[in-house]
Amino acid sequence: MPLSAYATTLIFPFIAAFGLWLGGLWTWLLPLITFGAVPLAELIIKPQTQNRDADEEAAVRADRRFDWLVYGFVVMQWGLVALGVFQFAQGTFTAPWEIAGAIATLGICCGTFGINVGHELGHRRTKFEQRLAKAALMSSLYGHFYIEHNRGHHRFVATDDDVVSARRGDVLFTHWLRSVPGTWMTSWRLERDRLARKDRSPWTFDNEHLQIQLVQLLIVGAIALYSLPAAAFFIASATVGFLLLETVNYVEHYGLRRQKTDGKWERVRPVHSWNSDHPIGRALLFELSRHSDHHANPGRPFEALRSFPEAPQFPTGYPGMIVLATCPPLFFKVMHPLLEEWEAKAA
Repeated sequence: MPLSAYATTLIFPFIAAFGLWLGGLWTWLLPLITFGAVPLAELIIKPQTQNRDADEEAAVRADRRFDWLVYGFVVMQWGLVALGVFQFAQGTFTAPWEIAGAIATLGICCGTFGINVGHELGHRRTKFEQRLAKAALMSSLYGHFYIEHNRGHHRFVATDDDVVSARRGDVLFTHWLRSVPGTWMTSWRLERDRLARKDRSPWTFDNEHLQIQLVQLLIVGAIALYSLPAAAFFIASATVGFLLLETVNYVEHYGLRRQKTDGKWERVRPVHSWNSDHPIGRALLFELSRHSDHHANPGRPFEALRSFPEAPQFPTGYPGMIVLATCPPLFFKVMHPLLEEWEAKAA
């Protein structure tokens, strides 16, 4: 997929800004496009399974424009947060349905341009990119994801030891009840254990989990000083953002499990993550939907991720799967036959 395909994603923050600025029915424009028009389009457009050859991959890895694109989304995300908070404080949104639309719009931005971009940058090795990752994640008040995801989820993915790898039969809404507090607690335990290995108390500023929580409290506190209702609006939007993330976590590994031999989990392979090659979702989420390669090779940047024929495939893109997950009977009806097919191949 060329750079221009990912760059088309830039239209989405502009649609969000348009809705937040004008208010009224326009606040529902981004949610309707994201979870209405995009899923319908991906039912029609065929998946694109082509991978780059070695020369093409080397070229895109060397092209810094891919990096600058995701860096720019961090800046735009915080600009959207500022715009939403300002507009709410100014009384732009009055009717309950209008407020709900504004929360949904900013919440989608928190989940995609905040957490998803933060996820991509969180796997980078430079301090600059890691700081950008934390800044992006904090726009959804989910900065601890940086710790839990990289040091917890990637280690225990597709096992019952992972709080965000959904088991077969799990319902989305109960998954949220386990994954949201579980992610927070896993982040805390990882930092507590890291410091214990150095004979350090967890109650120190060197505890990265506590650093993140303090910065997020300061962000909410600063907004509250400006406008208490606007702070509540921001918290509600951030909540939509991290619930979108946990919905994606729910579908990405639903029912898939690694085997344990001699007390050790088998190596993570492409077969342990659901994959989607549907192009709109791929571009919108910076190849997050090529999740099978991401978990098998977490150091790969988004522009170099590949499709594997052995990876279990979603019937549609991520936006459509998110919608499907909100209706458990329909989700099970679609996913369980696919899961049984995967289990038969794994046997």
